Amino acid sequence: MSLLVEESHKVAAAYIEPRARMEVQPKGGEEAKDMVQTLGQVAAQWFTDPAKMMIAQATLSSQMVDLWAGTMRRMAGAPAPEAEPARTADKRFAAPEWRELPGFDFLRQAYTITSGWAEGLVEEADLDEETRDKARFYLRQLTGALSPSNFLATNPELLKHTFEEGGENLVRGMRMLAEDIAAGKGDLKIRQSDNTAHQLGVNMAMTPGKVVFRNELMELIQYSPSTEEVYLRPLLIVPPWINKFYVLDLNPAKSFVKWAVDQGLTVFVISWVNPDERHADKDFESYMREGIFAALDAIERSTGNRDVTAIGYCVGGTLLAVTLAYMALKGDRRISSATFFTAQTDFRNAGDLKVFANEEQIAAVEAQMKEQGYLQGSKMANAFNMLRPNDLIWSYVVNNYLKGKAPMAFDLLTWNSDSTRMPAANHAFYLRNCYLGNKLTKGEMVLGGETLDLGRVTVPVYNLATKEDHIAPAKSVFVGAKFFGGPMRYVLAGSGHIAGVVNPPYKPKYQFWAGPAVGDSFDEWLAAAEETAGSWWPDWMKWIADQAPEKVPAREPGGGVLQPLCDAPGEYVRVKS
Repeated sequence: MSLLVEESHKVAAAYIEPRARMEVQPKGGEEAKDMVQTLGQVAAQWFTDPAKMMIAQATLSSQMVDLWAGTMRRMAGAPAPEAEPARTADKRFAAPEWRELPGFDFLRQAYTITSGWAEGLVEEADLDEETRDKARFYLRQLTGALSPSNFLATNPELLKHTFEEGGENLVRGMRMLAEDIAAGKGDLKIRQSDNTAHQLGVNMAMTPGKVVFRNELMELIQYSPSTEEVYLRPLLIVPPWINKFYVLDLNPAKSFVKWAVDQGLTVFVISWVNPDERHADKDFESYMREGIFAALDAIERSTGNRDVTAIGYCVGGTLLAVTLAYMALKGDRRISSATFFTAQTDFRNAGDLKVFANEEQIAAVEAQMKEQGYLQGSKMANAFNMLRPNDLIWSYVVNNYLKGKAPMAFDLLTWNSDSTRMPAANHAFYLRNCYLGNKLTKGEMVLGGETLDLGRVTVPVYNLATKEDHIAPAKSVFVGAKFFGGPMRYVLAGSGHIAGVVNPPYKPKYQFWAGPAVGDSFDEWLAAAEETAGSWWPDWMKWIADQAPEKVPAREPGGGVLQPLCDAPGEYVRVKS
């Protein structure tokens, strides 16, 4: 207890000291206010129909009475309920004590019943779909936070663990809590991986290459060839600036970059700067001109080839689509084919992140960015974690701070915790023009003085979505695909936003679907699509080779024209938020 009190003082100090020095500014309560308003609308719908509300209350009461009666029978000697099938079991309640001990079994079932009942209220309320989606999201946050598995006194596994260790687990957990609050400079930054086990350029982001160009916004990496011949048409990868590029180069076994190099492609990757107050005025047009256009110029100088194929991942894909529409207006044909990885161009069905994109919340974000010139990387990291709160927040709270167990090393989660900041002008443009206004597919987006039209983009497109994506939902990507004016190959991969993309053919975990042309109905497309086991990577490579099969002798980084500045993965990627 003495050690626990001592560590709790460190937690308090880690929280208070940055605020005393005003390193942590008071945050607005826009999300909480929006949650109260949204769930208030659900309640209002039920209170306007007293008869319907009485039925709902009676349903919950009946279930709870039945549960109480069953618990009483258990305490009188009745057998425990059978375990749930593995495919439906909630892993938060996987410990056998949750079923073997009647009191905790009651807590588990009461929580499940109440959560399901609340979800039913949302589904059956007379709401527009936008409000219903927000209500589902906020309810998921509440039910995730209130689970009895999250609290020492109501979690039998934690109680057993604490008694066995004499409370040492709580001391370790409190120590980690203090460290994580200090790491977040006064805000909690939950550790999800042992980040000390991975080092850029050593055991992750280690594909050989050179930085051949650098400006204020990006470094351009050209990777060293691994084949004697390469395809004439180089490949430019435009990653998101919301995260760092090396998700595509985690380690040799998972690296899309290395695999593409091994297929005979001359691979260039943009590594975006981690912006600070100096980049406050860098907007979407800046990222187009100083990012993609600057990269195309450098590629031409390095390879002597003006004809390029490009990949855009997530928001990097949105930028690529916007750039292609602008280039089409200007008659710029340097990008001859394009690939999109889980990238949205139409934002009507933009998923749970749209919860944060109403006028009031965007105005609040803009006010915060105006003060410092950028959005803190932790804001985006927290938003992504909230998409899967049980897996990405509460499981780590329990494991780290209550069980006192440091997380294991995992390269993907190390990358996930390596957050980046957003420049004010760029992020405001993105939120208002995409999430709030959906202006690109409406033909209303203006960039560089030009009104953009995706229908003018006639280059062949390979458009990859993933089936369980919460960031760029498959249906949203499907809808956006219909606005391009050229040949379109829409492909649906299994899993989600990252795992569905990083699915190498050496050891594939998921399948993909392809075949039909994009039409009006995603469900009809999926019903007619052909399912293929394994990675989609070879399918994409065949598509690339069919576009431009000509080969030339392998090219070294810089091509003897651009002087390499440093080894991959470069310097910008090493800057921490």
